[in-house]
Amino acid sequence: MLYIYMLGYDVDFGHMEAVSLISAPKYPEKQVGYIVTSCLLNENHDFLRLAINTVRNDIIGRNETFQCLALTLVGNIGGREFAESLAPDVQKLLLSSSCRPLVRKKAALCLLRLFRKNPDVVNVDGWADRMTQLLDERDLGVLTSSMSLLVALVSNNHEAYWTCLPKCVKILERLARNQDVPQEYTYYGIPSPWLQVKTMRALQYFPTIEDPNTRRTLFEVLQWILMGTDVVKNVNKNNASHAVLFEALALVMHLDAEKEMMSQCVALLGKFIAVREPNIRYLGLENMTRMLIVADVQESIKRHQAQIITSLKDPDIRRALDLLYGMCDITNAKDIVEELLQYLNSADFTMREELSLKAAILAEKFAPDLSWYVDVILQLIEKAGDFISDDIWFRVVQFVTNNDDLQPYAAAKAKEYLDKPAVDEKMVKVCAYILGEYSHLLARRPGCSPKEIFSIIHEKLPSVSTTTIPLLLSAYAKILMHTQPPDQVLQNQIWTIFTKYESCIDAEIQQRAVEYFALSRKGAAVMDILAEMPKFPERQSSLIKKAEDAEADTAEQSALKLRAQQQPSNALVVTDQHPSNGEPLPVFVGQLSVVKAPNMNNTEDHYSTEQVLSQENGNLSQVDQQPPSADPLSDLLGPLAIEGPPGATVQYENSAVSGLESGPDVVDGSAIVPVEVGTNTIQPIGNIAVRFHALCLKDSGVLYEDPYIQIGIKAEWRAHQGRLVLFLGNKNTSPLVSVQALILPPAHLKMELSLVPDTIPPRAQVQCPLEVVNLRPSRDVAVLDFSYKFGTHMVNIKLRLPAVLNKFLQPLPVSAEEFFPQWRSLSGPPLKLQEVVRGVRPMALPEIANLLHSYRIAISPGLDPNPNNLVASTTFYSENTRAIVCLVRIETDPADRTQLRMTLASGDPTLTFELKEFIKEQLVSIPTVAQAPTPAPPAAPPTPQIPPNDPAALLADLL
Repeated sequence: MLYIYMLGYDVDFGHMEAVSLISAPKYPEKQVGYIVTSCLLNENHDFLRLAINTVRNDIIGRNETFQCLALTLVGNIGGREFAESLAPDVQKLLLSSSCRPLVRKKAALCLLRLFRKNPDVVNVDGWADRMTQLLDERDLGVLTSSMSLLVALVSNNHEAYWTCLPKCVKILERLARNQDVPQEYTYYGIPSPWLQVKTMRALQYFPTIEDPNTRRTLFEVLQWILMGTDVVKNVNKNNASHAVLFEALALVMHLDAEKEMMSQCVALLGKFIAVREPNIRYLGLENMTRMLIVADVQESIKRHQAQIITSLKDPDIRRALDLLYGMCDITNAKDIVEELLQYLNSADFTMREELSLKAAILAEKFAPDLSWYVDVILQLIEKAGDFISDDIWFRVVQFVTNNDDLQPYAAAKAKEYLDKPAVDEKMVKVCAYILGEYSHLLARRPGCSPKEIFSIIHEKLPSVSTTTIPLLLSAYAKILMHTQPPDQVLQNQIWTIFTKYESCIDAEIQQRAVEYFALSRKGAAVMDILAEMPKFPERQSSLIKKAEDAEADTAEQSALKLRAQQQPSNALVVTDQHPSNGEPLPVFVGQLSVVKAPNMNNTEDHYSTEQVLSQENGNLSQVDQQPPSADPLSDLLGPLAIEGPPGATVQYENSAVSGLESGPDVVDGSAIVPVEVGTNTIQPIGNIAVRFHALCLKDSGVLYEDPYIQIGIKAEWRAHQGRLVLFLGNKNTSPLVSVQALILPPAHLKMELSLVPDTIPPRAQVQCPLEVVNLRPSRDVAVLDFSYKFGTHMVNIKLRLPAVLNKFLQPLPVSAEEFFPQWRSLSGPPLKLQEVVRGVRPMALPEIANLLHSYRIAISPGLDPNPNNLVASTTFYSENTRAIVCLVRIETDPADRTQLRMTLASGDPTLTFELKEFIKEQLVSIPTVAQAPTPAPPAAPPTPQIPPNDPAALLADLL
């Protein structure tokens, strides 16, 4: 069976026989049963439940051989059920003085497995004294296994095990001085290196050592380890001694030892990085990088800078690169950056991107002057143009734009680099941009006339891609504008180029050519239109932010943080990652966002924070909004946090619409058919309808949550297209299986969901992109039919997706000159519809304005002479109708806030009707998000009762 299983075939037919052999009275049969069961079954297999009683009988029995077999099985595949059933018996074996060390050793490792599966099996209050007792054990085998258990216990709660700290120091002292260590536990002359490593690792979980005697003893032991470790020829001895040494270094850093000991550690590591053996040198570089967190040793590390730079010639330069990056400051930045630039020519292709990024960051952080920074970045682009990101040359443009004294120097260097015969395309971009903006500052220098600058740039036009051509056209327009008095020959040359690209198939190139050609014929007026770029606001560098996000190594983190990261997480949390650099650098050519759906140009107008005083003619009060991020996924589901306990309450912030304070049970009176959870035994956490309405107003949040799964949404909308990312998070320590997701789109939406995995691993999250295309106006909503299986529970839910009508709107503020001609041209039904809406929830005029604004309908204050009226406008996008302007007028009666008259006009009769009904539904029934904790779900969801005076019921009667 084992052979068949090793070949990859299914051996389900033998599982029952293997489990049955565990109950056999004879040792050979029982041994085979335990071995096969351990290899073929996992902790979640149903057949293991049949063997729990047999395994328990073997553990509590008197046959030590059977006890060892049972403990080995549980230690390998034991799960939560084993932990709950067998933990007390395993603890008795471990603490028993009558058992042989072989059995107790296996019992300690078995209890470690059960603790990791269910920490509740070890009672903290009672186990502190027992662990202290176990640390007095003289047998090093039992002591090593018990120390592994202690490491797991103190990582979970070190406060309960303070009494174990002096015992650990005594064990370390005993081993370091080789006192009473049996020969069989001495490895190449090193007393039990595994126990030494585990003991020092356990000590790192305690914040500090307050007892002066214990602290002094520990430092004496660490000093002895540091002094007694050296590099020898025997590889096995090196491995053991270096494992002890590096754990001792981590403990020294954790305890914040004296400066002399820290310097001694650096000197010892200096010997390691000077060794020819690459593995030893690699370990020395890694641990020296970790020591950078100690402020007092950086000067000591700088003494080894030459040797560290030599390590850049190794096959793997990551550790040397990290160390140079961490030890760099204002005193040695020039030397380090120049070495990195020199090494860039011969660096491996896989390392060039990281190498260039770190060189750019160091140049920015520690530049002695800005001209040196410009030189470094231009050299980077020249040597590794294909491997650097656009953020690097964006940052150069920001510095040059914001520093007037730097602009002539940058323009001169750009001309110098662009004049070379072979130039990378990124170099063409940055040099063309700088020369277009600032080449006029070089006009009096020889060889820098506008005609010559144009000739240098134009030589590169045939060799660049279509994404760079728009930037070159912008540079031509700028050069033409700065040429005063106008040069007729140069003007004709540039106009010829504009005329050539007016019929280009690329829309971006065509638009720029047409517009620049028209602008260049306006004479002096073009000076204001094509003026220099304004200065960029001060912000944190996007390069530094990118480097922080990309750091997956632990070189610059403390040992205690390392240990914490190695523990299993109690909750899967998707953090809120707002961009640190404000709004992004202007997108010169085809910049793609993370979700691969570019933003619309007028999106910022919609989301910009407007402050409009509440006054006559229905002006807006200040509207609370969330500023957009540069990266559509950088604020990854701020409210999404998948908690471990199933009963966790969920709270939400109020909607951006102020004044919407209806009760939590307001009935949805919209035309959208509600889709609720079916007859599942698993009840959802929170109100599904409330979550849906919250997502109708914002683009990220939680759509559904129950004790086992959380479904979040992150969306981005551009014109008639949208991209939603479904985040499916498993909240438990067991996988979710039989996962299925089916999209039921309405007729007006075209939707395509990427492949959903059949299984979601424990404490994991998967992302499933969903593409949406709006074909025509409609208020119908798409439905997500989602199902999964957890244990014996099969859950099926149907959820409305927030791909609703207002997601395809873009606010369009209009002036009186634009509004009234369009309003008069759309006369009468079906393009203009008017209705008196009754049963409206009483709201002040600013609240109605805020409500419309939250649904992407822009208020145009001052257009209506009546102060009790509102005028608004928006643009609707669909694939069939493209962009259609919609105009809205709302007339209110101050004496009766429960009714109003609404007039809506657009160029499409279907859109006019659907948008009118959509706005009416929001006015009559306004959903709010309750902040109170969610009550425990009832056994069966009750059917909501609609009171006869409810606005939705009144509206239904009217309709």
